[in-house]
Amino acid sequence: MRLDECMTRGVECTHPEATLQEAALMMRELDVGTLPVCDENERVIGMVTDRDITVRAVANGKDPRTTLVRDAMTAGVVYCYEDQDVDEAARLMEDRQIRRLIVLDHDHRLAGILSLGDLAVSGMTERDLATEVLEAVSTSNPR
Repeated sequence: MRLDECMTRGVECTHPEATLQEAALMMRELDVGTLPVCDENERVIGMVTDRDITVRAVANGKDPRTTLVRDAMTAGVVYCYEDQDVDEAARLMEDRQIRRLIVLDHDHRLAGILSLGDLAVSGMTERDLATEVLEAVSTSNPR
């Protein structure tokens, strides 16, 4: 099965010049804990999580009303392409110990995100990919 058959589509992103408060409000509105960070050309340049906001910024005394997303995001995100196989993506999630994987189209624009939940509900393989990935990811700190 290809990623574009089971990934979450319609993912919204924030931009690096947004404040952390703006990103947090967006997360609340969308009921998510992670946002891709995209440049003006809609290319993914990073990810920001609710944990990034809390641990990298607020816990260090930074003001979320003035601190920018670029100052708390994780750059250099791991990604796959939408026409790649789900098994390949699951292996990458295991190897890199990540819970969410950015999915790009071949123009390097955001196509979606593959999460552990997407693997769990896909039901496309004989073995339980979601369980395998969760076990591998859970052996260290979440990213």
